[in-house]
Amino acid sequence: MVINLSDWVCGDLSAAEAASDKGLCDHCLGRLFGKSGTGMTNAERGRIIRDALRTNGIPSEAPDMCSLCEDVFDVLDRFAEAAAEAIMSVESDNFLIGTRVDPEISAKEEAFWEELGTVDAEPLKAELNREIGKLTVPLVNRSVEFKNPQAVACVDTRFADVTLNLAPVFIYGRYNKLSREIPQTVWPCRMCKGKGCERCGGIGKMYTTSVQEVIGDIALNMFGGKEHFMHGMGREDIDALMLGTGRPFVLEISEPRRRNIDLAELEKAANLSDIAKFNGLSYTGRETVKIVKTAAPSKTYRVKVRAYGKVNKERVIEVAQSFRNLCIDQRTPARVEHRRADLVRNRKILWVEAEPTGDETFDLTLETESGTYVKEFVSGDEGRSRPNFSEALGVQCRVEALDVLAINDHEVIR
Repeated sequence: MVINLSDWVCGDLSAAEAASDKGLCDHCLGRLFGKSGTGMTNAERGRIIRDALRTNGIPSEAPDMCSLCEDVFDVLDRFAEAAAEAIMSVESDNFLIGTRVDPEISAKEEAFWEELGTVDAEPLKAELNREIGKLTVPLVNRSVEFKNPQAVACVDTRFADVTLNLAPVFIYGRYNKLSREIPQTVWPCRMCKGKGCERCGGIGKMYTTSVQEVIGDIALNMFGGKEHFMHGMGREDIDALMLGTGRPFVLEISEPRRRNIDLAELEKAANLSDIAKFNGLSYTGRETVKIVKTAAPSKTYRVKVRAYGKVNKERVIEVAQSFRNLCIDQRTPARVEHRRADLVRNRKILWVEAEPTGDETFDLTLETESGTYVKEFVSGDEGRSRPNFSEALGVQCRVEALDVLAINDHEVIR
């Protein structure tokens, strides 16, 4: 419903007269009463207010220069052109305009509100965002998006400079890790925290590469982005392989100047590596990161075990079968206690199958609840994990090699 501001102002001339006396342009005058009506611009609202005042014998003329905005609205075209140039330099389906206003002007505006006691004012930034946005649309031929804009052009109205903020690109997929010498993600050097030192050979990392870098460095170049991040559905130890259909992950590319690369080409380029492979790449949204990070599916492992002494093959199979839907308590392992809280975690072993391979060796295939320390379940970790396989077998055992065969996430990611 459009309010007749002429009738409204005539009913309460004091606020309008006080505002008019501040030497404001039509934009700023109308904006002080911006929430009083709809269906018009603030400039139109300001002119209606002046007409109403003059009708009631109160002089009201627009000043040569606005005492509040300093005639910033006279250069909207310049702002829109600068914003459009920035937006057109990147790929995006949509955009949004933001503005940075001189702090002195913002402080002056708030002082006006307090002095006049107005409750219907609209901030200068809000009007500038809207009006610059309207002028920018035909220049870029892209839609305005308020909730999830891909490109936000922030115009500094003091200098007509534009800062471009680009929403990240998110890619969902699965990876296989085929090396026992690389981590899932970039691992900064513990000594220099990424700066580069003698311990890390100046690279700033504990390991020369990672699953993340195998695909992330290629993607970063293809998207023209700034940084890459990998969000995995859990992680495997550095010396473990990730086999089967792979571990779900989301690759995040920040500040991408291109948004629509051929993911089949990315997958093909990344799969030239012999230490990691990738499949099922598809575009996704930020919400998938939360799903992947918080999911806790069971996992299936295969471990090669060595016993410190000969073992009875039938006994190994019998002990394995005894661990079915059995809960165990695991205190934080000694090997990771330096970086994780010392807690006792209750986890479930769903099933275990054994295959003897020698007098002192055997393979175990097992499915466990998410978060289970499999190496410690086998060894007992000097009593930190109970019950455990070594204790049940009566012979101390250790894992020589561990492979993740499956992330059983079919109910999590469809």
